Amino acid sequence: MHARRLLIGVIPLALMVTACGGNDPATTTSDSGKKLDQVTLTLNWYPYGEHAPFYYGKQQKIFEKHGIDLTIQAGQGSQKTVQATAAGQTDFGWADTPALLAGVDSGVKVKSLGVFLQTTPASVQSFDAKGIKTPADLKGKTIAGTAGDALSKTFPIFLKKNGIGDSDVKVQNTDPAGKIAAVISGKTDGLLGYASDQGPTMQHKADKPVSYLRFSDHGLNFYSNGLLAGQKILASQPDLAKRMVQAVSESWAAAEKAPEPAVSSMEGASEQLPPKTVLAEQFATTLTLLHTAATQGKAPGVNTDADWQQTIDVFAEAGMVSKPKAVSDYWDQKSALKG
Repeated sequence: MHARRLLIGVIPLALMVTACGGNDPATTTSDSGKKLDQVTLTLNWYPYGEHAPFYYGKQQKIFEKHGIDLTIQAGQGSQKTVQATAAGQTDFGWADTPALLAGVDSGVKVKSLGVFLQTTPASVQSFDAKGIKTPADLKGKTIAGTAGDALSKTFPIFLKKNGIGDSDVKVQNTDPAGKIAAVISGKTDGLLGYASDQGPTMQHKADKPVSYLRFSDHGLNFYSNGLLAGQKILASQPDLAKRMVQAVSESWAAAEKAPEPAVSSMEGASEQLPPKTVLAEQFATTLTLLHTAATQGKAPGVNTDADWQQTIDVFAEAGMVSKPKAVSDYWDQKSALKG
């Protein structure tokens, strides 16, 4: 259902209530007497397993260590988070890189501070019984997808890389919230979704094992979710941006070492929160997405120019970026973690 966070069509900017929105931040004082900047982070969607590090970092006072009093709020899709961050309606955002690229391409004043999910979770998801184990098994199948989103835009590239024609697979246009139901009801053989998101939910609802045909395992990888900030806050509060990047990286590293406590820290985060078993599986899969070959062994959130360029090239080919720019136009290397 969370695939709607990747929709790149024209969507009105949602008004979000935030603490500071890019002006000089308000401050609070910690129990130990330390001055903290009040900071709002808007997620890409309602909280799910992927977001455990933010809650764990707050619980473990990692953000406080970096002088940040963090407020986490749900988002309504990556595009809206990108727009709200650029407009100063939230201090920082957590959103999908394709939405960031499309935003910058259309003049939105926002930059990435670092992508954390560097291996795409994009995948075809189906019940094991369908026997979709290789790209060739997709021939003659019907797959639920959402027109215009990054998954549907990159699926033809995935097929092409694996020697399969567009006409060999039928993509049935389906509302993001209806894709899981389409598979469970048998209307489609599978869906285009995220291995760290829909699959665990579908498996839980149907009580059937789910298979994943990951794009990244078959020749196509690109950046997924990461931290971003509006150019106003980057210009006026560069130190805060650097501290936020460091705190987020440390929170991810800590959560990776303690996945069960990290998932438990999400308790009460949202009325829409998935069951704990689903959260645990979502987060376990998320942890497989943190690096590319170029960043293995480095801190979460360390990026490379080459990986950024590969992502830009993929979405230029997919038609989601019409005027590709330099890597530095999308990624703020002044605030970035150093490898």
